[in-house]
Amino acid sequence: MGRHFLQIPGPTDVPDRVLRAIARPTIDHRGPAFARLAGEVLERLQAVFRTRHPLIVYPSSGTGAWEAALVNTLSPGDRVLAFETGHFSALWCAMAARLGLVVDLVPGDWRHGADPGAIAERLTAAHAAVMVVHNETSTGVRSRIPEIRAAVDRTGHSPLLLVDTISSLGSMDYRHDEWGVDVSVGCSQKGLMLPPGIGLNAVSPKALAHRGRLPRSYWDWEPVIAANRDGFFPYTPPTNLLYGLRESLVMLLEEEGLSEVCRRHDRHAEATRRAVRAWGLEVVCADEREHSSSLTAVLTPDGHDADAVRRLVLERYDMSLGTGLGRLAGRAFRIGHLGHFNDLTLAGTLSGVELGLRAAGVPIEEGGVRAALARLEESA
Repeated sequence: MGRHFLQIPGPTDVPDRVLRAIARPTIDHRGPAFARLAGEVLERLQAVFRTRHPLIVYPSSGTGAWEAALVNTLSPGDRVLAFETGHFSALWCAMAARLGLVVDLVPGDWRHGADPGAIAERLTAAHAAVMVVHNETSTGVRSRIPEIRAAVDRTGHSPLLLVDTISSLGSMDYRHDEWGVDVSVGCSQKGLMLPPGIGLNAVSPKALAHRGRLPRSYWDWEPVIAANRDGFFPYTPPTNLLYGLRESLVMLLEEEGLSEVCRRHDRHAEATRRAVRAWGLEVVCADEREHSSSLTAVLTPDGHDADAVRRLVLERYDMSLGTGLGRLAGRAFRIGHLGHFNDLTLAGTLSGVELGLRAAGVPIEEGGVRAALARLEESA
């Protein structure tokens, strides 16, 4: 009985009012009512990305938006500098290689973000782009994008800066224009509080001018931008998801306010880390400057299977936690605390985690939930 706790770091819980918006009757996507809807959504999305420049919406997953970022800007054989910060950075690199790009990978331990210091050592005039995941969903580690941008600028080279903001958009501070990002990649099912199905690119003037020669058709920016000027799309748009997106953007921008959204996520993330430390466990992120505010990845002690903890939590307490991915499989679980989420939801989530750890026989100290609640009271 009761509602399922969906505490994976995406897809996240969809607010009831967003579901009701999605359930509205579909309209003609070539008519004036749709043009007004599209115009409202695109304008508000610019505010979320903090950009004045074009914003492209695809009926796709975030992976599609990754591909669009690459094929619109790069050419076969181009070199890209990328950072190994976790499972999803590795997947983006694999995609780049399959598309015919040469990926120069800066190795990482999955516990730290992209190293700005490596830019001076590794970036050359031959690199057409730098690829960075802002918030690595597999590890709960944030890369410091302004420092990456500054390090690139100091080299005197001029590659494009491509940033994955899939699990930080609408949850953590992100500034496409101010931080000098050329292409930002986002999607609908995390901080934007929608089901999967919308991929996003925010695009700088430099990226628009840097037209690569990789094959593209569906992903081509130019027809989308041209059609968007009149409120339309060159393909059938996800009309009902756009209804939901308009509703979620009203919640984020007009009702709560983006700065307060970020503060809420920061509070919940710090409270979660307080709980983990009070239990005597360790978070994956090893640098205090790089903690994610969207999720916390927790290492289980040697000899204890993180997936067994997750299974027990699901079976006994009807709560889903994120699995460990790649090299963290069986070693870590992830607590999502992003999107449609408040203090009481966090208290219930951490109570379920504490109960599950005890039931699974993981040795933990007393007081994890109490430590989190104390933090929430301090920062209210």
